[in-house]
Amino acid sequence: AGGGAPLAALSGPVDLEPARRAVAGVRLVAATDVDNPLLGEHGASAVFGPQKGAGPEQVRRLDAALAAFADATDPGSLRDAPGAGAAGGLGYGLLLLGGTVESGVARVLAAVDLDSQAAAADLVITGEGSFDSQSLRGKLPHGVARAAAEHGVPCLVLAGRVAVDRREAAAAGVTESYALVDSAGSVEAALARPSEELRALAADVARRWGR
Repeated sequence: AGGGAPLAALSGPVDLEPARRAVAGVRLVAATDVDNPLLGEHGASAVFGPQKGAGPEQVRRLDAALAAFADATDPGSLRDAPGAGAAGGLGYGLLLLGGTVESGVARVLAAVDLDSQAAAADLVITGEGSFDSQSLRGKLPHGVARAAAEHGVPCLVLAGRVAVDRREAAAAGVTESYALVDSAGSVEAALARPSEELRALAADVARRWGR
């Protein structure tokens, strides 16, 4: 279960008042591109665990660990709040401290003035851990692809894995998508040397599109 394993040993209730006092007067905002709850079929472990290479048993253990954490910290419904499962449960942590969860895509695109940059570009490249159907539900690659498409600029996605067919990707504005696990040869190879494999994939894509 990796870093989430110690959470399974938590027993509550956990007193959060010292932490809440420490951030009193601070506006905490989780800018996220997902609306997943903390637990269950659509929760952090089930949805994002496989994207990071977790198998079924690891997913089960991670979800159980997060459930123990939720039971120890909040008897209410914060665990079910949209975005609670963002970043492996970080959204839930901020909600516990009185924070809010907001869509982060618009914030990021505005901050980098992507519309103007896409208009002046010949090619737009974005990335994703797992380029799948959820990527096209308001996540950052979808926002980037839409901005590129509005200006008729090709958009490429470099991802750890690709689980979207070309027709679905094209409808979202993505010209081509490339998977690290394909170029590396396996999930194990990609996880063992992620930096090296990503550089090799990027170089290969640059050669293809630089002709």
